[in-house]
Amino acid sequence: MLPLASLGRRIVVLGPSNAGKSTLAAAISRKLGIPAVHLDQFRHLPNTDWQPRPDPEFAALHDAAIEGESWVMEGNYSRLFPQRFARATGAILISSHQWLRFGRYLKRTLINHSDRAGHLEGARDSIKWEMIDWILVKTRNSQARYGRLIRESGLPFVECHTARELNALYALWGLPVPR
Repeated sequence: MLPLASLGRRIVVLGPSNAGKSTLAAAISRKLGIPAVHLDQFRHLPNTDWQPRPDPEFAALHDAAIEGESWVMEGNYSRLFPQRFARATGAILISSHQWLRFGRYLKRTLINHSDRAGHLEGARDSIKWEMIDWILVKTRNSQARYGRLIRESGLPFVECHTARELNALYALWGLPVPR
């Protein structure tokens, strides 16, 4: 695996829902002293149960954030990939088994973790059938598509496809282990 420094100071973190993108981005942010940008916080309105922000407003927040000198930005929103990849200096793709991701989703919705990385300000998560379908069906093979896009970007990148590989990455890069 590549050293963290080889990814530069504008890093995109991609992967399916509940794979650990927010937690990894927060750990890298602390390690490098750069801002962590959680795209779900731009996409959704605070103090709601994940109500989407209007598309133009979301795109404007995204585009302003990528202009920053340094950041670690987690989240997918593939229609905004072109401008994000144009500014990025490195990429990370993480994924894990869909049932592990589903378990994480249940945990975060049944136990209020308002201190977790990427949490929407003032929101309390609730179980949504649309999200269950998203995790178990619609994004089941998304890591293959994201991997292809990252490889085509020409950016230096790291891929972790299991929880074991992700834990090894935390250790290799000296990142604080998630609790």
